[in-house]
Amino acid sequence: MASQSPEPIIKIRNLGKKFGDFTALSNISLEIFPSEVVCIIGPSGSGKSTLLRCISFLEEYTSGEIEIEGRLLGYRRTGTGLVRESERNIDAVRRNVGMVFQHFNLWPHMTALDNVTLGLRLTKRIPAAQAREMGLRVLAKVGMEKFADRYPSQLSGGQQQRVGIARALAMEPHVILFDEPTSALDPQLVGEVLDTMKQLASEGITMVVVTHEMGFAAQVADRVVFMDQGRVIEQGPPAKLFNEPQSSRLREFLDTWRSRNTLVEVVGSATTKSCDSPDQIVKEAIRE
Repeated sequence: MASQSPEPIIKIRNLGKKFGDFTALSNISLEIFPSEVVCIIGPSGSGKSTLLRCISFLEEYTSGEIEIEGRLLGYRRTGTGLVRESERNIDAVRRNVGMVFQHFNLWPHMTALDNVTLGLRLTKRIPAAQAREMGLRVLAKVGMEKFADRYPSQLSGGQQQRVGIARALAMEPHVILFDEPTSALDPQLVGEVLDTMKQLASEGITMVVVTHEMGFAAQVADRVVFMDQGRVIEQGPPAKLFNEPQSSRLREFLDTWRSRNTLVEVVGSATTKSCDSPDQIVKEAIRE
């Protein structure tokens, strides 16, 4: 877990994002510190993924500022306000930000190894032999070295997502953004991806994770951020956030999560003799 540095790696101030007349993000202020794991939770449509896409500048934000390692992302300051930067300068600011997508986004006509090394060869201009060596090393890190020559269609969803994580790691980013990395997976495949992410967290990699996996957030996060209707409603250490929610909206959200998981527990009891309650899952994760 992180020991916070005085200088954040990501600084977000009064961020806003609109799609036409719809306000997706409103007055978001947030800081992410080196080696910190921040999990962002909240109901669907609360702006979590939009926030991540703004941090990577896959979406242009409408107002406010985002700084990556002290450099303004997407714009430059002028006497009359902010002016959009060139693509070259935008890429220079975000080059140390990696992203893992919900739906993998692997090239279907490339092997796992080629997917991982493409950015190394094209963006960093690393020779093919060296890129291959680096690619195999990060595939081994996520347990996928034996599948280096397979195509995405030959891999399970969990394996594809681990290749996506390896692709992000290969570029040696200073922070990795995870956009609901398990939501597109079958339930039995979720564990292998979460285990990989837990390993990265234990190694001190800075991570911002949008997730619906409450047990993962409770166990791995240094800080949990709860969003609703495009705003940050509450944030804090997982033990405090999950056990002592301050806002009525977070209490309602957690009650809904508990009731849904209780239903799963009741259904599962027909085939399983023992099953931890939702509260027990979170409490044990925090205790670990």
